[in-house]
Amino acid sequence: MQTFILMTKLSPEAGAKVKQRSTIGRLWLDHVKKKCPEVKFISHYGLLGPFDFIDIYEAPNEEAAAKVSMISMANGAFQAESWVAIPYKRLVELTKEI
Repeated sequence: MQTFILMTKLSPEAGAKVKQRSTIGRLWLDHVKKKCPEVKFISHYGLLGPFDFIDIYEAPNEEAAAKVSMISMANGAFQAESWVAIPYKRLVELTKEI
């Protein structure tokens, strides 16, 4: 499994539903689990910055990660980006191959 980072920015309409955030977030997670049962979420954080949320998750490939981003976009995200994450130790090992 590969590790991915999902960066999400809510649409103004979705962002205005602050009091419903827990319900909306649970519905989104249920949708992802139904459509992408192979995806395993590791952690989820709210952010103060250009993005509203960061989710760290594992998926078998880029196609599964793309589905997670698309589900986010279909459920109120203005912007959703899935980035591949390489463990630091492995990144250091890669530098030795250069």
